[in-house]
Formats: sequence, structure tokens, C-alpha cells
Amino acid sequence: MSTVESRPLVGTGVNRVDGPRKVTGTAPYPMDFSVPGQAYGALVQSTVAAGRIVRMHTDAAEGAPGVLSVLTHENRPEVGAGPTTALGASPPSPLRNDRIVHHGQHIAFVVAETPEQAVAAARLVHADYDAAEPLLDLRDPRAETLVDPWGTDIARGDAAAALESAEVTVRATYTTADNTNNPLGLFATLAAWEGDTLTVHDTSQWPSMVRATLSAVFGIPESAVRVLVPYVGGGFGAGLRAWPHVILTAMAARLIKRPVKLVLTRPQMFTSIGHRPSGVQWVSVGATREGDLTAVDHRSLSSLSMEETDFEPFSSGSAFAYRCANVVTQDRQARLNVAVPTSMRAPAEAQGNFALESALDELARDLRVDPVELRRRNHTDVDPRNGLPWSEKALLECYEVGARRFGWADRNPEPRSMRDGNWLVGYGMASAWFPYFAQPCAAQATINSDGSALVRSAATDIGTGTYTVMAQLAAGELGLPLDLVRFDLGDSDMPNSMMAGGSGLTGGLGNAVHDACRRLVRTFVELARGDAESPLQGASPDDVECTGGRIHLAGRPDRGESYAAVLARHKLSELTANGSSTPPDAEELGMSLAGAYGAKFVEVRVDADLGLIRVARVVSAIDGGRILNEKTARSQIIGGTVGGIGMALLEDTVTDPRTGRIANGTFGDYLVAVNADVPDLDVIFVGEPDRGTATATKGVGEVGLVGIPPAIANAVYHATGKRLRDLPITLDALL
Repeated sequence: MSTVESRPLVGTGVNRVDGPRKVTGTAPYPMDFSVPGQAYGALVQSTVAAGRIVRMHTDAAEGAPGVLSVLTHENRPEVGAGPTTALGASPPSPLRNDRIVHHGQHIAFVVAETPEQAVAAARLVHADYDAAEPLLDLRDPRAETLVDPWGTDIARGDAAAALESAEVTVRATYTTADNTNNPLGLFATLAAWEGDTLTVHDTSQWPSMVRATLSAVFGIPESAVRVLVPYVGGGFGAGLRAWPHVILTAMAARLIKRPVKLVLTRPQMFTSIGHRPSGVQWVSVGATREGDLTAVDHRSLSSLSMEETDFEPFSSGSAFAYRCANVVTQDRQARLNVAVPTSMRAPAEAQGNFALESALDELARDLRVDPVELRRRNHTDVDPRNGLPWSEKALLECYEVGARRFGWADRNPEPRSMRDGNWLVGYGMASAWFPYFAQPCAAQATINSDGSALVRSAATDIGTGTYTVMAQLAAGELGLPLDLVRFDLGDSDMPNSMMAGGSGLTGGLGNAVHDACRRLVRTFVELARGDAESPLQGASPDDVECTGGRIHLAGRPDRGESYAAVLARHKLSELTANGSSTPPDAEELGMSLAGAYGAKFVEVRVDADLGLIRVARVVSAIDGGRILNEKTARSQIIGGTVGGIGMALLEDTVTDPRTGRIANGTFGDYLVAVNADVPDLDVIFVGEPDRGTATATKGVGEVGLVGIPPAIANAVYHATGKRLRDLPITLDALL
């Protein structure tokens, strides 16, 4: 069985199928949902970062107008622990004891008849604390340090000896700030119980995980929990956990026997749903005078909260980025009195790539070798970790095409040599990568009696275009026009899906949709092959292809029939098939699964007197495997680029060093890239379909951000002659 090779809907820049709902304001986001009889919740948060609660004062709040309940650690119902997921352990249950581990920790949950009453009553709750001195400095020797917490450290060859004997070495320390995900839409939860059945609307990138968590916490079967997330409104990784406020909302709804709705405030978003961890990295690279890498030693220390986990191996990308026989990577975490870090777009690679690609630029300068040429010389066609060839890697093409498009050859390599009036002009570049990631997925495909198709999975669309590209993929596999295919998602009652994260959903879910559609066509053929009235009588599923809403013999469009005709003749209203996917095994494939790669080229302008930095233009050459929809994929790269500009020049979640309070927890104080900061962004896709999976795709959600911070830092050095190793780069560092 095959679909025709020319798939006009796959790969083209099809408009988002959910676009009309979004632009007309009819797309329902989590905070838009309401149900009859609902009450409203408001959080009370700690005003110290460490210590214990001596006494909770709730009398005034309990007597306030409209208040239905005030939950604290002293009266909250007992609940179970959440499960361990593909991303690690669940956050600890809320209000579990009197211990305070970070400023802004939830210490009470007020429920009232109206949101205004809930907020007013929450202000009446306060606590007496036995406060302790918080640990807030990443390098504080008193902090508990976790060494190789994920078992990802590697030691290949003898890096120490190779560094000692290297003809040229660079040794440098780089720091990256705490960033906060800050999607525009505030996170919200609406929980409603009917007996022991729970329905939740939640801001989540992973409905199946929220369902499993609530099932475990409340001791009810997963079949008794339904999580609905038709639209998210952004997450950038913040929606990959079932956060304590979600459990609190469901807990309160069960207690008062009414639906309860909670919408976080913007300041609460800074302490309730994670953030990119701050970190310090030590990188040493050694090379021959010709520019061949002989040693890479990359070590990191990143922040972690007191009681939770976060997977952020900063240095791991250095193990496979380039051809080098002697490599050490080592990651550590320091437990601090901070809110839990979590995934933020391009987790770990954004930070680790900044350090390594900055160090390589420093090496290129010392060698007086072009930065692009240095990377070309150390390119590897095999995975250095296992010696297997990559399933597809077009990084060399990214360098070539990106440099030509950018005009890299016009660059004068000397720092401070290019000017435009009072503006110092700098060109910088960096390699980018994000490793392959996928989890098991399932999907269901149905064709109805009118010939239309419905495909379903419990995934989410966080703006990446999942609604659209999965409909395109199904239309291509079934040979249907796009307007006859609907893809439904955002409901945990649908077939289980992996998270929308790690650049893995398009591949994992796409392969499941591919499998479901193939199985569905096979079911139709099996039905028709024994039917004397069918033109497909006797046909094998391997003999057919699907075009124009019909199944026909390959190369014989006259010998076939429509889906509707098959269903009508057998008096069926529909046929359904289920599909699934699991991540392939590299050893079985004989290939190492390649994630996305790219080359980033940036022009910056720096005011010679004031130190103001402006990004003038960015060229991103991306190897993303098979691109299902060029428009949505390009949008992902653009969005990631904007995030990279923010990480490089603007974003810094500032924690007061004495109290642990976040000092800039509003959009008025926390700087993100806006239209005036976003320049001409050019995106080019290169390479071939990936050989490792059925749909031949790679995820591009993360690789758009990776490489932008070091390319900007390298461009700032070229413009000014000043090497800055700390993010964000601000004008005061240049004065």
C-alpha cells in the first residue's frame, strides 16, 4: 500500500486550520471556560524563602464575604503522590507540611463565590514564620550539590592530557541567567467533580500526564479523570507538569462539592510554573594550529529547588557536537531556596550551546581561522558517542547556504573594523542542534459515510500548528482533500499522546497518525477484496494507493472506488483504525537518530558611545528533515529566534539576594523581545527527509532558539572587540 509520492498538501505553506477561530476570538483557552455554579480560587503565597510556618491566621478570611473554604497545611485533605513521568518525578503535593522552601510558595488556597471575593479574602490570610537564612547563591558552598544527577556525564579519551598537550587552548567561564517562560496567556485550571469522576480544564502541554497525575493523587482510576485542553495559548515548557495549583483547585472542588476555577496572576506565574535555571559553565577546548579539535572539557553547575527535580544537562550536547577524540562533560545541580526550575524552550541546549559556541569563536580568533571554517573542519558524519552514522545531517549545507544568504564573505574578520556612522557593526555565527526526542504515541483515524475523515489524539497544540500539520499528514496518507479531514486533540479521553515538548510531538504523533491511516486503508481494502461488487476484488493492501478520496490499484486510478462507496455497500456508517508509534532503536536501525541542526548568522549594531545593542538581521539555515508545512515550521524558527534574542540581550529573572523574592515579576519589569527588538528574520530549510522514522520529520520547535545567543555574543565581540561571557548582555557591560 502506498500513497502517491507527490503530496500537494504536505510540505506546502497551508494556513492554520484553527486560524479563523483564533483571529475571531472564538478559540476557547483554559481561562475562558466556565460551568454553572462554579466558585473561584485565590492563592496565598509565602513571604519568606526558607523556614517553617509557626501559625496560620485564617479567621479573618474565613469570615469574609462569600468565602467558602480556606485550605492550609493544617486542614487540607490527605492525597497521594504524583507519578514519575518521562520527564521525572511529579512536584510534591501542595500544602503537605509547614516547611517553606522558596519565596512565593503556596501556603493557603481561598475559595469564594466570586473571584474578587477570593482575592480580597486571600489578602487577609497571613502566617507567622520561623524564618531561616535562604540559600540563593549558585556557588554557595553550603548548598547541597547533585553530581551527574541523570547519569549523562561522559568521559571519552583523555581530555586532561589532550588539553595539556594542545597547541592552542581556550579556557573560559560562562554564565546564563534565570529566565521565566512567560506565555501571554495566564495559566488557569477549572475542576469539577461528579461523584468520583473529575473533569479538568487546564493549561497543559500534556493532557495524558495531567490525567495520570490526578488519578494517582486522588486515588481514582484514570478512566475517572478527563483533562480538556483544546487550546493552550503558549507554554514554552511551563505546561509539562501538573503543578501544585492544579491539584489545589481539584482538591478544593472536591471539598466544597462545587466546581472551582483558578487563574494565576502574572506575578504568580513567576513562582508557580517553573523557569529556565540559572547556570555557570566552565569550558576548555584544545586544538592543533590547523584548527582540529583535540580536547573538549565542558562542565556545568545549575540551580535546582530544594525538593524537586529538573532535567537540564547543559553540557550533554558537547558530547556529539563535533569530531573530537577527547571529551569530558559533567553536570551538577545546586539545591537553592528558589521556585522549581523546569523546561523552557530549548532546555539545556540553549545554555550549553551558548558556552561551547562562544568558546569556539574564541578559539577561531586565537587561531585566526574563519569561525565557519573552524566548524567545517570539525564536522562529524557519525555520532561520536556510538560511531553510528546519523540518520540525516545537513549541517555542512546549513553553513554553506546560510553563509551565502547572509553575505558572510563580506565580513572583515578584525574586531571593531566595520562601522556605519556611529554604529559598530558585528557579524557573528554559531552552530545549532537539538537532539532527537520522542515518546510513545497513539492516534485513531475514522472515515465516515460521507467520505470525510476524523483523526484524534490526546495531544495539544501550543501554537506549533499541530491541528494543521496532523490534518495535512492524514490527508496525504488517506488521499483526501484537506477540507475533508479534521484533526481533534486536547482531550485525555482520546488515544494517549506524548507531550508537546522536546521538539518531539510532530515526529512521535505524526508516526502514530501515519500508522493509524495506513491501518485504516488496509481495513478498507480487506473489506473490499472479498467483495464481488468491488473493483478492488482480490487486491492486496500492498497493491493500492489513495488519491482523490478513492482507493485504487497503484497506477490504475480507473480501477478503484471511493471510501463512501465501500461503506455504503456494506451498510456501515464509518470505519475506524488505531495506530501507534514508539521511538526507534538506534542499534536496530544501524543509525543514530539525528535531531535538528542549523547554522545561525547574526548582524548586530552597537552604539559606540552608549553601548546600545541592536540586532539588525538574522539568517537561520535549518536542517529539519521533512517539513510538513513550511509556513508553520518557519513560524517556529522565527518564534525561537525571538526567544533567543530575549535570552541573549534582555531576559533575567532577578531574585533579591537577601529575601529570595523575585524583584521583577511583572511584564513592566521583566524584559522580553518586542517588535522593536525583532529585526529582519530569514529562514532557509535545507537537507533531506530523515531516514530514521516513517514520516521522515525532525522537530524544529527548539532549534530555532539554539545558537542565537552565542551568535549574538560573537557578533558583539566582532563589533566591539569585547568578549562578554555572561547572559544577558547589557549595555553597562560594554561601557
